[in-house]
Amino acid sequence: MTDAGRPVLARWHVDLPDLSGRRALVTGASDGVGAEIARALAGAGAHVVMPVRSRAKAAVVAQRILAETPDAQLSVRLADLSSLGSVDGLVRQLLAEEEPIDMLVLNAGIVLLGDPARHVSTDGFELHLQTNALSHVALTAGILPLLRARGSRVAVQCSLAVKHGTLAFDDLQVERGYRPLRAYTASKVALGLFAVELARRSGAGDWGVRVALCHPGIALTNIAPAELRGRRSPGARLGRALMERGILSQSAGEAALPALLAVTSPDVSSGELVVPSGAFELHGSPRARKPYRSIADPVAAARAWDVLTQLAGARFPAEPGTPPLGPGSGRG
Repeated sequence: MTDAGRPVLARWHVDLPDLSGRRALVTGASDGVGAEIARALAGAGAHVVMPVRSRAKAAVVAQRILAETPDAQLSVRLADLSSLGSVDGLVRQLLAEEEPIDMLVLNAGIVLLGDPARHVSTDGFELHLQTNALSHVALTAGILPLLRARGSRVAVQCSLAVKHGTLAFDDLQVERGYRPLRAYTASKVALGLFAVELARRSGAGDWGVRVALCHPGIALTNIAPAELRGRRSPGARLGRALMERGILSQSAGEAALPALLAVTSPDVSSGELVVPSGAFELHGSPRARKPYRSIADPVAAARAWDVLTQLAGARFPAEPGTPPLGPGSGRG
């Protein structure tokens, strides 16, 4: 197992099945936890598709994976989750290839800590909401025929912040009292609610897609703790020191384990949440539990589904039992 290219002695692990002949798509696979998810799946034999913004960063990750697994199957695709048009281009490309996707890991995410300015995408959405939630909604809807073809497993990467987070439906884009962490948390709560409803609809409509939620705990390479590196306050230095010693955190490879368990284990039921089992769920071997109260309300989940799919221009089967969508369905 590696962490930013350095060998790390893992304190816990997940035994992956033989994934030969299966295809996995992992968003955010060009760095950190996402790169470790891709590495593990490729090492188990899966053909891993890596949609990335930076081909150069993806190339570095691919080299590391190939050094460890010379026969690894990797496909790098350019896609920017801050643009629904870019996501639509990826969807059209994947649909044209007509290759089923057995595993989907919605892992990519941003948190702009240290930047007090509220940023809006070219599509007009608050950037955390678009990158972390809306684009993943659009991607999932667009490739649903490929997910249904062989009964895909979907892992939706939430955040520990979701545990006590909220989603203000009357201020979905955090236009009032904007703070980066508030916007990030809201976007992850929105994604979690979407995932809960996706699991319910898949079961009710016999879509054949198993959906599990997960969160990685805390790792120094995570998007939020990484912000500590540039800070010099005593609190930041203490937090960084504790994380580097593994007291409050774990390696990126260990943080990847909840998603790996969620997307491969037959013991994880659709709709469950996979978390680290250690104190406060900061680190530890992964285990499945019920979703947090913040995302477990079926009424809120249905409401979030309606709002997010509308904003993302995403189309799913409307009623249980609706036949699979045809090629070209999704956004539009």
